[in-house]
Amino acid sequence: MLQIAAWKRVLIWAVCLAGILFAFPNAFYSRVETHNDALAEIEALGATPEREEAAGTWPGWMPNSLVNLGLDLRGGAHLLAEVQVADVYDDRMDGYWLNVRDALVEIRDQVGFVERLDDAPAGELQVRISNPDGLEAALSAVRALAQPVASLTGVGATDLVVSGQGGVITVALSPEEKAATDNRTIQQSLEIIRRRVDEVGTREPTIQRQGADRILIQVPGIGSAEELKELIGTTARLTFHPVVRRTANPNVQPGPGEAVFQDLEIEDEYYVVESTPVLSGEDLVDAQPSFDQNGQPSVSFRFNPQGARVFGQYTSDNVGALFATVLDDRVITAPQIREPITGGSGQITGNFSVESSTQLAILLRAGALPAEMVFLEERTIGPELGQDSIEAGRIACIVAFVAVLAFMALSYGLFGIFANIALLLNVAILFGVLSAIGATLTLPGIAGIVLTIGMAVDANVLVFERIREELKTAKGPSRAIELGYERALSAIIDANITTFITAVILFALGSGPVRGFAVTLGIGILTSVFTAIFVTRLIIVMWFERKRPRTIEV
Repeated sequence: MLQIAAWKRVLIWAVCLAGILFAFPNAFYSRVETHNDALAEIEALGATPEREEAAGTWPGWMPNSLVNLGLDLRGGAHLLAEVQVADVYDDRMDGYWLNVRDALVEIRDQVGFVERLDDAPAGELQVRISNPDGLEAALSAVRALAQPVASLTGVGATDLVVSGQGGVITVALSPEEKAATDNRTIQQSLEIIRRRVDEVGTREPTIQRQGADRILIQVPGIGSAEELKELIGTTARLTFHPVVRRTANPNVQPGPGEAVFQDLEIEDEYYVVESTPVLSGEDLVDAQPSFDQNGQPSVSFRFNPQGARVFGQYTSDNVGALFATVLDDRVITAPQIREPITGGSGQITGNFSVESSTQLAILLRAGALPAEMVFLEERTIGPELGQDSIEAGRIACIVAFVAVLAFMALSYGLFGIFANIALLLNVAILFGVLSAIGATLTLPGIAGIVLTIGMAVDANVLVFERIREELKTAKGPSRAIELGYERALSAIIDANITTFITAVILFALGSGPVRGFAVTLGIGILTSVFTAIFVTRLIIVMWFERKRPRTIEV
């Protein structure tokens, strides 16, 4: 007999109701978008009558999540940039010069005078010693500066390759360190670009790595590609300040020559610092994840020669004081100076994991783009073209809807109408899920929705055809419906799981529009299976319990 437990019925209708509620704001896109923008401005800048009025355009108790529109629907700018990763090698070598010089000065009685050669090849540091007989001792001293490569692919390797001939020592990065440096340079560039783009409040920008040294940047809602290039070319402000005191009072008033900055990680922690920085990010050459003397993750940093002198003098005079690193007016770390730090390099230790030390190193380097970016491709997509895409997608969805609804109603009668109700709920749940997870809808994503509409009734077709067959042999319509669902289930699962696996592969291996298509297709498969197996069946059961027909026609 057809039986569905009461708790299952409540759960099925609750899922449908939740889907409708989360999808509902998309029917009033402009109003909800204005409401969300106003709430964000009130939180960031404070309330004003205009902002409160804008926030009142949508009820606060209603869900306000929207399906974000991608670049091809909203319009905006598209850039493909190539990062000149080799530029970083020269900066790394400049940073090593002070340590190499100091190491050789300690054995001056063996190597003589030390001189850096200005005509060294790109990415190399060449040093001449006046006593060639001390070359082996010099090589040993410089090789002692090498550190393990801080990456999983460089386990067991060191970061420097040191060689010498005829009194000239050549220092270069090892292949493993170059690979790790390239990866960190791209990650740093991604972090800087994302921070720059987020400042203008754009929705769901696409900023992702492509290949070994390229970055794809797509920002919906921005005016032009030139505007985007200017935006990501600006430099984040990184400064180092003496800490006057630390407080949890957000309303603390700084004294003359002081400023207040909030902690980046802890919202209720603030630092009163001297407004004039000791150093700026322009003096920072490098920051890398490393390990301290106890083998715990830490962050090593290096200044240029001028910054090294200033930093060494300050730390010598202020042992025991807190020293804050400030990025875009937020304190990312404020360690205590335990001893004078000379030589232009130091180490930040704390309760770090490998991941957090890597992230902190990226933030420390995020004061400026690490290398020049060459823009290989740039496009500006106007909002008119995006609106045309939306209209085209809407027409495609309507045509698909009408065709599928008409086919099901004409082919299966009342049962087809039940399937159509489930199809409408399927689309509502699909949009509800996309809104809840903050997904970005692109033109290929609309194609995935249209395909989902066509595929959504496949399961119902299998069930209804099976019920037709069972009506010829089963004892009564109730048993035919029950057997129809039981025996069609395996075919429904097999047919949909293969398509879902395809969607997963597209999402894992694809990028940009391909992923947008995969997301809508994958979610659409899950919602269509749910509505076909549970929702349509529940509607049929409720109708059957009410009408108690002796015969049925499918």
